[in-house]
Amino acid sequence: MANNTSKFVLEFEKPVVELEEKVKEMKEYALSSGVDMAEDIERLEEKTADLRKQVYSNLTRWQKVQLARHPQRPYTLDYISEITDYFEELHGDRYYSDDKALITGLAKIDKYSVVILGQQKGRDTKSNILRNFGMSNPEGYRKALRVMQLAAKFGKPIITLIDTPGAYPGLGAEERGQAEAIAKNLFEMSRLPVPIICVIIGEGASGGALGIGVGDRILMMENAWYSVISPEGCAAILWRDSAKAPEAAESMKVTAPDLVDLEIVDEVIKEPQGGAHNDLQSAAKAVKKSIIKHLQELEKIPSDKLIAQRLEKFDKMGAWEE
Repeated sequence: MANNTSKFVLEFEKPVVELEEKVKEMKEYALSSGVDMAEDIERLEEKTADLRKQVYSNLTRWQKVQLARHPQRPYTLDYISEITDYFEELHGDRYYSDDKALITGLAKIDKYSVVILGQQKGRDTKSNILRNFGMSNPEGYRKALRVMQLAAKFGKPIITLIDTPGAYPGLGAEERGQAEAIAKNLFEMSRLPVPIICVIIGEGASGGALGIGVGDRILMMENAWYSVISPEGCAAILWRDSAKAPEAAESMKVTAPDLVDLEIVDEVIKEPQGGAHNDLQSAAKAVKKSIIKHLQELEKIPSDKLIAQRLEKFDKMGAWEE
């Protein structure tokens, strides 16, 4: 993960950051002046810890959406480097090109040989243009499907890491069959005879997320969000005002606990206090532990039963009348 010298601070984080800065200044002053300020520093550190706990344990849905979009939040390649012992990237869809917004490859996680794939955003203007801001074109979804079919051929479990503001909506993407590519992935993933674990690590928006989001287990990080549309998009449709995104996020129930209640997500992966960007190693350790736990469960299930359970899982979602 890129180390940015200037820390990006969200509005609701400012009181905590201000206290942290004050603690830092007091320590530096005590060190340079030789004045004993240990008790004052300890009191302020306790106050900072209490405030941090209060802020991050009472986040609104919109604040969690903001954390999911934090520019220093770990992305797919950050997690791959932390949780895998080996990774060999595979390129190209064999039809059109290699989509840099979607990473695919062979990997090893402890004793498990797996195929791992996920959306990748950039850290600056140049890398964001290269990665298309994490928005895949049809060739990205076709590359993902090619590699997932390779996994099925050799009996390897599939791990997908979801983090996208949506599939790319450009004219070229539509001309090359964006909707068809996503729809085909949904169909094919539903019947692949190997375990599939999907982890929403940041943003899970619309069909862009669903294109690699059909699995036996859907896991979601504590400060991620997952929905058919972004809060801004929803607000623009309902109120014709994207500034009402916080209200939309509340109504849409986009957070991990909401989606567990709706039986869409199977498990919430706890993040370090303040978000995954504050401690990549701890966040990655939690992701790896959860993936391994579910791989241990899924590897015991015969492939025909695995497919039947997967279809049943998605058939149960939603409510309808006949």
